[in-house]
Amino acid sequence: MEIVIPIIVGVAALAIGILVGFLMRKKIGEAKIGSAEEEAKRILEESSKNAEAKKKEALLEAKEESLRLRNEAERELKERRSEVSRQERRISQKEETLDKKTEALERKSEQLDEKLKANDAVREQIQEVLAQHLKRLEDISGYTVEQAKDELISRVETEARYEMAQKLDELESQFKEEADAKARNLLSLAIQRCAADHVTESTISVVTLPNEDMKGRIIGREGRNIQKLETLTGVELIIDDTPEAITVSGFDPVRREVARLSLEKLIADGRIHPARIEEMVEKARREVDAVIKQAGERATFDVHVHGIHPELIKLLGRLRYRTSYGQNVLQHSIEVAWLAGMMADELGVDGNLARRAGLLHDIGKAFPQDMEGSHVELGVNAAKKFKENADVIHAIEAHHNDVEPKTLIAILVQAADAVSAARPGARREDMENYIKRLQKLEEIAVSFQGVEKAFAIQAGREIRVMVKPEMVNDAEMKLIAREMAKKIEEEAKYPGQIKLNLIRETRAVDYAK
Repeated sequence: MEIVIPIIVGVAALAIGILVGFLMRKKIGEAKIGSAEEEAKRILEESSKNAEAKKKEALLEAKEESLRLRNEAERELKERRSEVSRQERRISQKEETLDKKTEALERKSEQLDEKLKANDAVREQIQEVLAQHLKRLEDISGYTVEQAKDELISRVETEARYEMAQKLDELESQFKEEADAKARNLLSLAIQRCAADHVTESTISVVTLPNEDMKGRIIGREGRNIQKLETLTGVELIIDDTPEAITVSGFDPVRREVARLSLEKLIADGRIHPARIEEMVEKARREVDAVIKQAGERATFDVHVHGIHPELIKLLGRLRYRTSYGQNVLQHSIEVAWLAGMMADELGVDGNLARRAGLLHDIGKAFPQDMEGSHVELGVNAAKKFKENADVIHAIEAHHNDVEPKTLIAILVQAADAVSAARPGARREDMENYIKRLQKLEEIAVSFQGVEKAFAIQAGREIRVMVKPEMVNDAEMKLIAREMAKKIEEEAKYPGQIKLNLIRETRAVDYAK
């Protein structure tokens, strides 16, 4: 019992303590709630006041912005109205100026019309006066205007012809003393540049065929093979009744040799068509070039002359296909070299130098005929270019007395040249004039723009002209043919008539890979 009472008292005290703590805690919480409510009210009041202030500030700013925008709009409108007003004033001023100018132009137009009418009246009066004067002059002279013109032209032509005849007589008498001496020399120098001399011996070559069927294959379908060969080589192939033979005709022996070799190669190969013909012609040209080089080397070896420039040796080899006065120029040069060398040895002069000068004295004849200058000038230029001996150059220059010979070598070359050229029966002047005429025809043909090649065939009765297809069209070919015929009539002399055959060929080449 004594133990229970303290426990009950303790429990009661504990319960009372808990109750007191709860009541105190409740009171404190209520106090905090009241304080929080007051704080919330205060915050709400402050927020309301701030919001009202913000609202007033926003309204004030909006009003200010609206006022500013309104002022700017009014100012811009005012400026635009001012600009429109200025433009209107400017347009008005321009209209006034244009009206004034229009009025001035109308006044000037009226004045010009009046002046034109006055000029027309004056012109009519002048024409009437001129007609009266012409009528009076016709009555006085007894000639009409056309008759007077014809009479004046006739008198001028007569006087011009008379003066021309007098001038020709003066020139003829002035040069008569030197004409006979110079004519033969000039003629010989010109003829020596020609390519051939004998018609039957030097302008044709005969190619033997294995059978008659080969003629048809060489001609080809519609003649395309023979035309191709003639076009590439510049010669004429004559296929007639001669059994198993074709004649190659051409005044240039180099062209004829190329054509002959090409035919022989085509016959041996058996494949005859345009592409193969081009290949064989090119191969034949290379072989002829090799023959020319060998001929030059053999000539230097035969006369025991060494150290000549390779290009001069090639020019010497080309002389194998040149003749002058019935002589082969290469053989003539070799003969002159031996003669000059033997005479130099007899006189105790340098025989090697004399043979060298004699061998090269006609080197200028190896150049093509279309190069300007005599064979002496061309030979001297070639010798100087390839650093020949000065005495050799002088001998070349003096061997036709173009300059006075100053060395014994030059005189010996002159004498040897005269001895070699003086053999009986060597001259063929008529044939050389014929060759010169053919070369003149080819020269005239190639002088036209757009012409690639030209060949005189049929003894000069036909000129075959190849034009460049990229430069000349079909319509222009007729104009070129007409102008070419006119120029030949004016500049060349020939018997009968000449046919101009212009050819335009276009090729397209591609490769399948």
